[in-house]
Amino acid sequence: MSEIVPQVPRARDGRAPDVFHVGGWVPMREYADDDEVDFAIIGTGAGGGTLACRLSEAGFSVVALDVGPYWRPLEDFASDEHEQFKLYWRDERIVDGTDALQLGRNNSGQSVGGSMVHFAMVSLRFRPEWFKARSQLGYGHDWPVDWREMWRYYGEVEEALKIAGPVRYPWGPHRPRYPYRAHELNAAARVLARGSEALGIKWAPTPLATLSAPRGDAHPCVYRGFCIAGCSTNAKQSALTTWIPRALAAGAEIRDLAMVGRIELGNSGRVTGLHYHREGRWRFQRARHVVVAGYSIETPRLLLNSACPRFPDGLANSSGLVGHNLMAHSNQGVYGVMEDEIRWYKGPPSLAITEHWNYTDEGKDFHGGYSYMSQGPLPVEWVGTMTGNRGLWGEALQREMQKYIHQAGLKIVGETQARDENRVRLADEKDRFGLPVAHVTFSYGDNDHRLIAHAKRFMRDSLAAAGARDIWAEESETAHLMGTCRMGDDPSTSVTNADGRSWDIPNLWICDGSLFPTSGGVNPSLTIQALACRAADRIKLLAKRGEL
Repeated sequence: MSEIVPQVPRARDGRAPDVFHVGGWVPMREYADDDEVDFAIIGTGAGGGTLACRLSEAGFSVVALDVGPYWRPLEDFASDEHEQFKLYWRDERIVDGTDALQLGRNNSGQSVGGSMVHFAMVSLRFRPEWFKARSQLGYGHDWPVDWREMWRYYGEVEEALKIAGPVRYPWGPHRPRYPYRAHELNAAARVLARGSEALGIKWAPTPLATLSAPRGDAHPCVYRGFCIAGCSTNAKQSALTTWIPRALAAGAEIRDLAMVGRIELGNSGRVTGLHYHREGRWRFQRARHVVVAGYSIETPRLLLNSACPRFPDGLANSSGLVGHNLMAHSNQGVYGVMEDEIRWYKGPPSLAITEHWNYTDEGKDFHGGYSYMSQGPLPVEWVGTMTGNRGLWGEALQREMQKYIHQAGLKIVGETQARDENRVRLADEKDRFGLPVAHVTFSYGDNDHRLIAHAKRFMRDSLAAAGARDIWAEESETAHLMGTCRMGDDPSTSVTNADGRSWDIPNLWICDGSLFPTSGGVNPSLTIQALACRAADRIKLLAKRGEL
């Protein structure tokens, strides 16, 4: 395999590289390892990329490191499912548990921009009561933030990404109109709409982070269907195409192909920087503050691997909770065959949604909630579903694939409960950098099983009401990861405070989905970005007060 080289273009005279921004090409600042930057951010996805933007725009010096390459969508992405596997985190990880996770494609990325480079663009707000789930709904844990404050930051993120959504979203408190109009529904979305109306529940076009109208030089979505791969047209509004260009224009450095292996703790009890591997050797970047934004597996892995005499159980781990309470959304699909051609691969895969069971608490035998959306898997992905879930091979698989253009499906994003035994720890095995790999344990609990069973029954009824036949359901599937470094108000029961600041080490921060105390029944990317915007404002305020 040929070596991947850094993807940011270099100036011909060897000076600092230029980067493309909305206003044109601008030089990118490059810091030396000996430069003590204000913030070194590990990870450039929904959390790290957003925070790098907001901190650099506030005047802080920022270096953001990512183990993946800096891709150029117009040159490096293609309409080829296998070719796009390069975007996923495919390094070795050990998984176990009753419901061992399938890691890579749908829940982690390895590129500048993180998993947002291949996310499905679904951009949803948490139900307000979820932020006080224990106090108001009787389960889970309370978040240390107020929903009204989060609502303001949701609005900022939606504007930054130009979310395309309906004029009136039918669930939750009143909100302003989305920045861009909703996308037209495809046939797969109309199946969800018919089924929902037949069952007497509300539905809506899904709020999506892909353009429904031009934005500067970026043209709108062309509905090519390769949305959970890399968008080769730049219509997808990911961290790679929104927050990161802004960060670069404000003076941040994005350092790709840089694997961080350990955070260094100084004699003063504050971190002094980080050890990272790049261009064939280990290096050390000095920093006044370090932010870990590697998501729910790599963040605890790094903190645990940074154990030292003062913190023998890992950094930020006096509570013993680093790595514990891993949550993964249940993601089972229900599928059927329609008489008419659906061609569900045309357009974004989730163009219609219902959040009925997120906002309705009656008629449930479980805590929490779920949404479900229309589906549009590409052919290779669908073959994997057929072989993995139904055991079809050979002629049986060929016959089933002949129905591909008549297929329709619904798929849940189901809330799972935080359980201590679902966790990330270090294995004895080592990766290509000589670092212990992550050992990930996950099993559904009884409440999770009841939620999944309810969702399957309801989605079956919805598809049948829409006219589907030969209906069947997936047995086990998971999606987005959350938890493992819970935020909270009490140092004994959480890893960070509401700002993502470690209770143990004042200049060590966390900014990603690992902070989530509960998972909610919606995709997490919008909430991660909102938390990052809030953290940036809190850091600015603390700096003004002299409390950093």
